[in-house]
Amino acid sequence: MSVGRLLVAATWIATLAFAGCGGGPIEVDGGLIEGAPDPGDPTIVAYKGIPFAAPPVGDLRWKPPQSVVPWEGVRSTANYGSVCPQLPYAEDSFWGRLKQWPSSEMSEDCLNLNVWAPAELPAEQLPVMMWIHGGGLTRGSGARANYDGAALVRRGVVLVTINYRLAAFGFLAHPELTAESEHGSSGNYGILDQIAALEWVQRNIAAFGGDPENVTIFGESAGSSSVSYLMATPLAEGLFHRAIGQSGGAFRPMPRLDEEFRGRPAPEAAGVAFASELVGGEDVSLAAMRAASAQDLLDAYSRLGGRAYGIGGGKVDGWVFPEDVYTTFSEGRQHDVPVLLGSNADEGPPLYQRWVPKDSAAYDEFVKSTYGDFADEFLELWPNGDAEVIWNSYLKSRGQGSFAWTMTTWARLMETVSSKAWLYHFTHVPPIPDAEVYGAYHAGEIVYAFDNLRFGSFTEVRETDERLADLMSSYWVNFARTGDPNGEGLPAWQAYEWGDEAYMELAAEPKAGKHLLAAEIDFFDRFNADRGGDR
Repeated sequence: MSVGRLLVAATWIATLAFAGCGGGPIEVDGGLIEGAPDPGDPTIVAYKGIPFAAPPVGDLRWKPPQSVVPWEGVRSTANYGSVCPQLPYAEDSFWGRLKQWPSSEMSEDCLNLNVWAPAELPAEQLPVMMWIHGGGLTRGSGARANYDGAALVRRGVVLVTINYRLAAFGFLAHPELTAESEHGSSGNYGILDQIAALEWVQRNIAAFGGDPENVTIFGESAGSSSVSYLMATPLAEGLFHRAIGQSGGAFRPMPRLDEEFRGRPAPEAAGVAFASELVGGEDVSLAAMRAASAQDLLDAYSRLGGRAYGIGGGKVDGWVFPEDVYTTFSEGRQHDVPVLLGSNADEGPPLYQRWVPKDSAAYDEFVKSTYGDFADEFLELWPNGDAEVIWNSYLKSRGQGSFAWTMTTWARLMETVSSKAWLYHFTHVPPIPDAEVYGAYHAGEIVYAFDNLRFGSFTEVRETDERLADLMSSYWVNFARTGDPNGEGLPAWQAYEWGDEAYMELAAEPKAGKHLLAAEIDFFDRFNADRGGDR
């Protein structure tokens, strides 16, 4: 056992020694619940499938989340609740082969969350960490094995994972939905669900030993973008106190409800097209849309395929988002909380490998059509060549442009407020099948941050993996506790500032660095600025 884990164990035993009795049912919004001891550690109790809002069905479909429906007696929370409706990943896809996605029953009655907490109430309230899952805002849930909270609870936090409405259920805009809203808003229901979960945490988490005045939100990919959304929306003010973003941020232009966006229909127009596909005909009522089954919605979304582009992501609606996220941050109007941010060295292969140009001519065409006057500069950084060179150049450029640039931009924009930012770059290659192809892949850092290597779909767990999981989970919990990842026995991590632009490379042998991917980030800065602010 590492020194870090020995210290964690000693701290945990000491916490329990001074704890008060926390046994028996817990009262939360809606009634009494009873959890179940963690199978591997009876000092931890998991409470799964706790409703934090009313089922968004019938007339509540495409409306902001409503209050929990009370129940009688003591509700068992030994098992996960339903996951929100979603299309499956193809079994032969990267994500399908890892088999890390939820297998729970799907239902629109999915606004539930999970809490891992000490079996005995601690003497002092613990920091709270609320995880927001990724999946492109179209897939995923808080019920993935990767997100099991027991290991982080042993380090001294209360851990919460949540569900939120996805795809057409969570992000559909429509002129009639906008008209019926008292706020003149539609299309941001999934974000409103996340806010409702945070409000539930504020009202209820003390009963689990958590501190509502010390809440950290964290997430990966679309979950990380959601963290940036929550930092920008005025509706989340005071609901959290620190934020961790892993490979995702909403810093590109956001569409407005009734305006065309990048040559594509306005979100409300896309919603009208979706409604026509869902019910048939051009004059479709909200009643008919709400009468359609969940499977009908999934089928319609699947049939539209790429033409469903208007259904996803946050929208400037004047209420949830008065302006786009980039503007909020650049003007210093985001919630002023410390952030820990980063990306992975090989984000590209799982996400973009299907689009790798097939030969040199196709790669040239991609570069010229995408980067125009910047094509020659692009090729200096990501050159053309044989199949292997094209593979590496294309996937590196896509990953660095989508994630390394985004997370660096986020860190830079924190200069507009007083709170600090810490930047990381994850370069460790997890031991999954075809590791030499996927490298430090998108989402590969999650099981290390959670110290959940047993859920990593690994071919083996090496000492280097255990050492990095110990390090990262320590950094994450330290940050949740104090707003600073540094702690005794850990490599010193310098906060990010303009000028030296410090970051921490997270690897088997971690090391501090400065000016992450300087030439590549500079290229995307200039390219995006040249597009007239079209980030």
